[in-house]
Amino acid sequence: MAITVGMTNEMRLKTGPEHSAQKFYPKVPDVFGTPFLGGLFEGVSADLMAPHLGPGETSVGTSMNLNHTAATPLGMEVRAVTEVTAVEKGGRQITFKLEAFDEKEKIGDAVHVRFIINLEKFLQRLEAKKS
Repeated sequence: MAITVGMTNEMRLKTGPEHSAQKFYPKVPDVFGTPFLGGLFEGVSADLMAPHLGPGETSVGTSMNLNHTAATPLGMEVRAVTEVTAVEKGGRQITFKLEAFDEKEKIGDAVHVRFIINLEKFLQRLEAKKS
């Protein structure tokens, strides 16, 4: 089944000390870090795509325009919702609109692009880059 505009997926994350912004820089507030929000956005979008990929295929993120608009205390649950807004380049490039909410309010949004790749070819190019 092909990935189509309008498909949605949702993922929840119970935040903890391992999700602190202080993991990246110790002199910032001890709250849910923006890099973890980006990771959650990648994860919920990749998870939507996974059942629709062929043998030997996976997806990689190629861009994200993320807005982290409200702080979340550690210990709260964060919910991310993704929606496919465009399918391009022969069905290989997928664009998503995302929103995230903690238990009190909307905390962010993003536009994210993922590309379907052949994993074996990708790993071969990566190995060649090492030499």
